[in-house]
Amino acid sequence: MKSLTAILLASLSLGACATAGKPSGALSSYEGLTPRAGTVRTGIAERKDEAELAAVRRVFVEPARMAAGPQTGWLDDKERALLLREMDAQMCFEITERYELTYDPAQADARVRAVVTRVKPTGRVASTASAAAGFFIPGPIGVRVPGTLGGLGAEAEMVTPKGRQLAALVWNRDATALGTDDPSLSRLGDALQFAEPFADVAAATMTPKGLKARKIASGEDPCAQYGARFRPEGFIAGMASGLYVPGMSGAKPLPKDAAPAPVTDGGA
Repeated sequence: MKSLTAILLASLSLGACATAGKPSGALSSYEGLTPRAGTVRTGIAERKDEAELAAVRRVFVEPARMAAGPQTGWLDDKERALLLREMDAQMCFEITERYELTYDPAQADARVRAVVTRVKPTGRVASTASAAAGFFIPGPIGVRVPGTLGGLGAEAEMVTPKGRQLAALVWNRDATALGTDDPSLSRLGDALQFAEPFADVAAATMTPKGLKARKIASGEDPCAQYGARFRPEGFIAGMASGLYVPGMSGAKPLPKDAAPAPVTDGGA
């Protein structure tokens, strides 16, 4: 019990120090970003123009990019493509719950951009021990052993066709020793899991107050290219193994003839 208490206290102290992170330079502007108060595990800095956002109806979502540098440079081409594909999927899922999606930028009222700025690898070997420990702890809260905790840093913005920024976000999160983040045998395990909460916050930052959620009709999902919004096989695999399994939980794989994943040196 003492060791579990120590892990809890360490987890809370680390979460309390979460910050949005240093801007990568990939967005068109960082002016006016305000840190969000009350967050524990996630660092968030954001801004939005409520009046301008209220006029947006149809958006074009650009393919996610990856900032160059040591915090992302360790990924191989396959990992880079996998993570950016998941980012694209989650941004599409979240944005289309709020706006109409177009694949023609000329028809859009605004464009949405997302950039991966930092990826901290998930420890694969120690994740097995974490999964085993999870079987002895009832409930949805699990314990992660040292060496397993990965993370994700990302940024997003919405801009008008003329490039005027309507909303911006700098976001940063690491897995915690005590929480609901599943360990994984993939070194991208945590980063892939965090694509969804990042996209959720990004879309919320780009949404004006009072905008009603859009219903996605069955068989008419504009994000169908990414597969199902919820994959029950991934949930079942996680319950059975205690591990996050990308192949059963993430977006549908890219076509074999897809272009290489984009990398940016910064600057919009």
